[in-house]
Order: sequence, then C-alpha cells, then structure tokens
Amino acid sequence: MSLIGWIDERFPLTKVWNEHLAQYYAPKNFNAWYFFGSLAMLVLVNQIATGVWLAMAYKPDASLAFGSVEYIMRDMDYGWLLRYMHSTGASAFFIVVYLHMFRGLMYGSYRKPRELLWIIGLIIYLVMMATAFFGYLLPWGQMSYWGAQVIVNLFSAVPFVGDDLSLWIRGDYVISDATLNRFFALHFLLPFILSALVFIHIVALHKVGSNNPDGIEIKKGPRGNHWSSDAPADGIPFHPYYSVKDIFGVGVFLIFFAAVIFFWPDLGGLFLEAPNFESANPLKTPPHIAPVWYFTPFYAMLRAVPPLFNSQFPGVLVMFASILIMFFLPWLDRSPVKSVRYKGRIFKFSLAMFAVTFVVLAYLGLQPVTPTKTLLARIFTGVYFAFFLLMPWYSKIDKTKPVPERVTQ
Repeated sequence: MSLIGWIDERFPLTKVWNEHLAQYYAPKNFNAWYFFGSLAMLVLVNQIATGVWLAMAYKPDASLAFGSVEYIMRDMDYGWLLRYMHSTGASAFFIVVYLHMFRGLMYGSYRKPRELLWIIGLIIYLVMMATAFFGYLLPWGQMSYWGAQVIVNLFSAVPFVGDDLSLWIRGDYVISDATLNRFFALHFLLPFILSALVFIHIVALHKVGSNNPDGIEIKKGPRGNHWSSDAPADGIPFHPYYSVKDIFGVGVFLIFFAAVIFFWPDLGGLFLEAPNFESANPLKTPPHIAPVWYFTPFYAMLRAVPPLFNSQFPGVLVMFASILIMFFLPWLDRSPVKSVRYKGRIFKFSLAMFAVTFVVLAYLGLQPVTPTKTLLARIFTGVYFAFFLLMPWYSKIDKTKPVPERVTQ
C-alpha cells in the first residue's frame, strides 16, 4: 500500500485535495481581479509567521515594550526584516482585502447564492480591524499610545454604558500596562480565529462556486467537458490552471512587497508614523493624532459628524454604521444582473464615486481638522451612505445590457 493510500484510510487527504483543488471547477474567465483572494491568504500566513517570531522577543510591559522593539530592530538577527515584514504586511493585508472587496462589488459576488459568503467575508474584515487595532498599541510609541487613547475614549460616548465600556477595554482608567497586556493577548489570539474564519469562507465559496466577471452561474449551465462529464462546460480545474496563475500573481506581489520592505518601509509615514519612533509619553501629546491609514476613512466620518450635547456618540454611531450597512448589500441591490459589465451607467457612475469617496475620506482622515476639510468630509460621508441607501432605487431603474447564456472569454 502506498503512503497516500495509508493516509487516506485514516484521513480524507485525497478527497480534500480533489474537492478543493484538483476537482474544484472554477469559471474559465477569471481575470487579474481574482488574484487578491489568494494574496490575502498569503499575507495572512506572513502575518502569523512573523508575528509569532516577533512575540518571542517582544515584552508586553509598559516599561519594556518600546525597548524590546528597539532590541528587535537593532540587536536581534534579522529582527529588522521580521518587523518590517509584519508592519508592511499589515498594510498589504488591508490593501489586498480592500481590492478583493471592490472586486466583489464590481461583479456582484454578494448576490444570491453568495449572500452568506459575503457576510462571512465582512466578519473576517471586522476581525482584521480588531486585530490591527490591538496590534497598533504594541510598539508603545507616541502615536500608538495616543491613537489608542483617542479610539478607546470614543467608546465612552456610548450612552449609559460608555464609561464602563471604555474602562473594561482599557483595564484601567488610562492606557497603561494592563491595557498593553490584554491588547497583546488579543492581538496574538485573533489571527488564529481569523484563520478559522478564512477556512469557513473557503468552504462556503466551494459550496456555491466562484463568481466570475460575467456574473453567470456555471453550475447551472451545460454539463460536461473534456476533464469530466460531470463538470460544467465553462469550468476548468482550479489546479493546475489557477494555482499556476496565482503563483504568477504572488511573484508580482512579492516584487512590490520586497521593494517597500527594503527601500521604503515607512512609506512616508503611512505604514510607520514618525512619532512612533519615540517612546510613549503620557505627558506629551503629538501635534496631530490620527489612526493608521486603513482606519482613516471611518475616522474621517467620525470627525465629520458634529457632537450632540457635547457627546461624540452620533459620530461613533455613523462610524460603525458605515461598516454595518455593508452587511445588507445583498438585499439592497435590486438589479436584474450581477456584474458591472451588464449594468447601466447609473450603477457604474455610483460605483466609481464610491471608490473615489473612500480614497478621499482616507486622505481627509489623515489630515488635521480645518473647516474646509470638515465640510468635505461631511459631503463625502453623505456620498458614501447614498451609495448604499439609494441602491434599491437606482439599481432598479438602471438600464442593463442582455446577459449572455454562457461565460465570455
């Protein structure tokens, strides 16, 4: 008996390989937008591997944390490389996931029968944000400390339970050693929960099948091709065809990833802020406090909403609503077609405006507050919510093109 046969009798190795790779039939018309799912898994593995290695030298102690990061950077063999791989990887993770989500918006990957797949993906996104937030404090630099102070204090704006909630999150009345310890524990734990959610996401994907740029269900189309009589005619085995294609995408991604790590790891202060190279000082506030770039669209919305009775709760509500509204997207889109290829000008214009709005809000969230920038943030916050809230109307009246019966090349 072969080794594989011996394993198969005790563990479904070949069955799993066939169901999720060799005999998983994906649409034959994937394009470059479909690189980002596999790249997200690659970056997740990078984050876990480098994070575990960094944890071996990191000290989750308020008096030692900043010094331990300095030790990693200056004295630990290749510690600087591990730290930059992790910090650059965090930003790369969000870039890849944002593009992955935008691909879903373009091609209607949230539509039936993939509603649950979309919801699981958004839960992954929320866990990513929590993981990044907890990790943001760990370097114990000036921006880490004061950024965490500002964000945690926002929870005190929640009526009735706000003060107790922010106290519970901090573990103390101020950001302190207790906060650092619990943030470190959660930052270490959540990536493994994230891995489990990614596994569930992939299982859900392979249950309903991958979407494609035409938005056509190949499982419902004609059956039979030269690989298998049971396979859809417009599907090809994921391995080796898309596994090889993904390897090419990984190669291109690693060129840019390595270029940032070796030549521009702070990316002008976007990936690593200048104040974070100073140890946290509770008595010295940085001139401008802003979260890391991938939180800034939501931070801009928070600042755009004026306080009510000296409470920032309306802004906090808008900030969380901007994420939660995405969970309802499968039921907001009333268009008879899925893909942007066959949707009309109204939807295409709305999607383009949404993309521009997200980038502009990200920029405004990085800038100091001025009356002009606050006004712009309010306008673009309205555009952001209009994309979702008006979708049942404009997606229904939009003129669509005829959808082909089978996928196009």
